Amino acid sequence: MQLKSTKKYLAIALIFSSLIISAGYKYQTNKVIQIDISDLLNTRPVTTLSNGKLIPWTKGVDRENGYLTTAAAVANGETNPKAIADNSLIPASSHHPEILLHYNNNDATKNQAMLLTDSTAFTIKTPKNKYADLYICLTSAYGKSKLLYELIYTDGSETKNIVVPDWANDVPDTDPNFSYVVHDLAKWTEKHFRTENDHHNIHALNVHPDSKRVLAGVRVKNLSKTYVLFWAATGVKI
Repeated sequence: MQLKSTKKYLAIALIFSSLIISAGYKYQTNKVIQIDISDLLNTRPVTTLSNGKLIPWTKGVDRENGYLTTAAAVANGETNPKAIADNSLIPASSHHPEILLHYNNNDATKNQAMLLTDSTAFTIKTPKNKYADLYICLTSAYGKSKLLYELIYTDGSETKNIVVPDWANDVPDTDPNFSYVVHDLAKWTEKHFRTENDHHNIHALNVHPDSKRVLAGVRVKNLSKTYVLFWAATGVKI
């Protein structure tokens, strides 16, 4: 009986080990590219703590509210705040690789994200590669946003439409397109007053590039009268 139990536990352990190994293999560090989008960033939606001073966001994640880093929230006198992590390299999950956001407590001036107004379009220039996945990190305020995006390959392009959920809305764990970069955070005014305690997100959209074609870029356009922020882009090479 004891031998059977031991074999059973060994089998379960092997299954879990294989899952961990396969998850790690899916997002091998040398396959992940944090795409340079510095030329697109035009605003600061995250209040940081720089040289011991709170540096307020300039354009929020909506028009009245933004995020605080954890250090900024603690300096603001809060205990156990649901604030964005001080380290902007967001760990990998079962749905996406490590994703680098562009806020930094040590910087008080550089832009952190791109604000899209009505009909704004932009192009992400990707290093030319074949990609298994490409994640575009977004928030949509004042409702869902309809986006049109064009995957630009070296041999042509394809266009797709997608609806980005409101930043206060969750997505199912089985959603084929969206996951979370950050999940279930509070939000604060420019004067650092916390207006809601939880349920705010940054969503990661996997644009599902054709892995057999060389991708050169992605053009994204907001088709809705909403308030959209573009935060980051991360690719996983073949």
